Amino acid sequence: MAILTSSRVRRAWAGLAALGLLAFAQTPAFSQNMVIHPGQLWQDDRGKEIEAHGGGIIKLGDTWYWFGEDRSQDNDHSKRYVACYSSRDLTNWQFRNQVVQLSSPEDFGFPFVLERPKVYHSLKTGKFVMYVHIDTRNYGAARVGVLTSDTVDGDYKWVKSFRPLQQESRDIGQFIDDDGSCYLIFESRPTHGFFIAKLTDDCMDVAGMTAFIHAPMEGGALCHYNGLYYLIGSWMTGWAPNANRYATATTLAGFNNMESSAFRDIAPPQTKTYGAQSTMMLKVAGSMSTSVIFMGDIWKPRTQWDSRYLWMPAQIGEGKLWVPTPQPWSINVKTGEVQIGE
Repeated sequence: MAILTSSRVRRAWAGLAALGLLAFAQTPAFSQNMVIHPGQLWQDDRGKEIEAHGGGIIKLGDTWYWFGEDRSQDNDHSKRYVACYSSRDLTNWQFRNQVVQLSSPEDFGFPFVLERPKVYHSLKTGKFVMYVHIDTRNYGAARVGVLTSDTVDGDYKWVKSFRPLQQESRDIGQFIDDDGSCYLIFESRPTHGFFIAKLTDDCMDVAGMTAFIHAPMEGGALCHYNGLYYLIGSWMTGWAPNANRYATATTLAGFNNMESSAFRDIAPPQTKTYGAQSTMMLKVAGSMSTSVIFMGDIWKPRTQWDSRYLWMPAQIGEGKLWVPTPQPWSINVKTGEVQIGE
């Protein structure tokens, strides 16, 4: 991972700004942030706290779209919400839409659970397909829900729920490989492990099992970097943070039947991943370097609307993955290079 000096970063950002490459299409003027502050209040273009908990990101063209649970205090408590934000620099985010405003869609009762929204773009149909963990209040249903939209930031409509591979499914993660293949990661409590399952070309169903990881973990996150797959998992400690761990394989199928002893710490275990739980690893491939961002949630169970985000560039390569101590950092998405520090 290439590291820029502070002076080089300032010159690079200034050059991009002069070329107009940091401007947002259809974005009102607001104070541009140059630095990401892990765990601190992160506001959108309206000056409101970003509500994208347990989320996922996809990229279309030069724009990233961030989806997550919208737990705003003024939401109708009888519904569940997902918000969508867009960015061209991964630092400044424009609110696009509350893309999900859902009453209990089936017989889940009230209150019901909607967590960890992940959106895929089907190249076959052109539709955008959202997967969520959908459940009853006691987590007895253990299903995934599927919603679709014709546009990335449109209103997503409920389609169905099901148990992938006929297994219970709670925490879910997403992975889109370099060839565009789409995968669902899901935790299945009775199996004492979690699954990686390839989706069908229309992204509306699971095509089959790719791997079963024999370790009682959730919060699954994957990335493919320099010929290796890196898989992160979080132990099952409810809302409380724990020491997330990772394993590697040369193929996705290579994760089959791995034991928990194969996993290694991604941070000093006493820090409990700096209070965060993994939700995604975002790969940014630029002209000079490829960086991988660890995306984690710092959950606040009693004030969920104020749960924070811990994003840090991972130190990754040659089978090793490490999330350094959180501190301010910046990224040049054109070159893929990151700068640690203000």
